[in-house]
Amino acid sequence: MPGWISRVWRTATGRFGLVVVAVVALAALVSLFWTPFDPQESDLGARWEVPGWPHLLGTDDTGRDILSLLMAGSRTTVFVSVGSGIVATLVGIALAALGALTARWARETIAVLVDILIAFPVLIIAMMISSVWGGSLWVVIWSVGIGFGVNIARVTRPELRRVQQSDFVLAARASGLTTAQSLMRHLLPNVAPVFIVQLSWSMAVAVLAEAGLSYLGFGASVVEPSWGLLLADLQRYIGVHPLSVIWPGLAITITVLALNLLGDGLREATDPTLRHRAAETHTPAVIA
Repeated sequence: MPGWISRVWRTATGRFGLVVVAVVALAALVSLFWTPFDPQESDLGARWEVPGWPHLLGTDDTGRDILSLLMAGSRTTVFVSVGSGIVATLVGIALAALGALTARWARETIAVLVDILIAFPVLIIAMMISSVWGGSLWVVIWSVGIGFGVNIARVTRPELRRVQQSDFVLAARASGLTTAQSLMRHLLPNVAPVFIVQLSWSMAVAVLAEAGLSYLGFGASVVEPSWGLLLADLQRYIGVHPLSVIWPGLAITITVLALNLLGDGLREATDPTLRHRAAETHTPAVIA
C-alpha cells in the first residue's frame, strides 16, 4: 500500500477513519447493483419487524427494509461529501492563492471578501438558496463547498504566505520557477496538512448538512434515498419504535466522526514535523 496509507493505518484514529469511510464507500458502490430488498418497495404485511432474518435492521412504518434504505442512502452521502469536497478544494485553493501570491491590493481585497463570506453560516446559506431554487443535492454541494472553501482559504492563506518566505522557495524563484510552478511544487505540498484537515471537516459537515437539510425538507427530494429523509420519517415513531430511529442517526454520527478522525490521521501522515516528533517519541532512549 502507498506510504501515506500505511502511516495513517498505524494510528488507531486513522484505522477507524479508513475502515468506516471504506465501508460507506463500498456500501454505496454495492447498492448501485444490489440491496437486500428494494429500498422503495413497501410491504404492509412486514411493518415494524424487529431486527432479525431476513430484515437484519428491521423495517419501517411501510414495511421497507431499513438496511436497504441505509445502503441506498450511502450513495447520497458519498455523492454530497465528495462533491462538496471538490468544490471546497477548488474555491479554497483559488482564494488562498489569490490572497497570498498576488499584488497587495488584490490580497487585501480577497482578505476582505473572505471575512465577509465567512460571517454567513453554511447551513443558513443553503437554506436561503434552497428557498429560492428549491431543495436539491446540488444546492447542498455548492453551499457547503463554497462555505468551507472560504474557511479553507482563510486558514491556508497565512500558511502560503509563511512558506512563500522560506529560503528554499526564494531560491527556487531565483532559479527561474514561475509563481504557478512554485505553487504546485513547493507551496501546496507544504500546506497540505492544514488543507487536509479543513477538507475533511468540510466533507464531514457536508454529511451533516445533507442530513439536516433533508430532514427539514431543503435537501434531497422525496424520491432520492437519504439518511436525513429516513431519520425525518422515523422520528415520528421514536416513542413507539425507538430502535428504528437509532440506525440512520448512528450511520450519520459514525460517518461524520470517521471523516474527522481520518483528517487527523492524514495530517499526521503528511506533516513531516509531526512524523519526526512521533519517531522521537517512539524511539527508546539508550541508557549508558
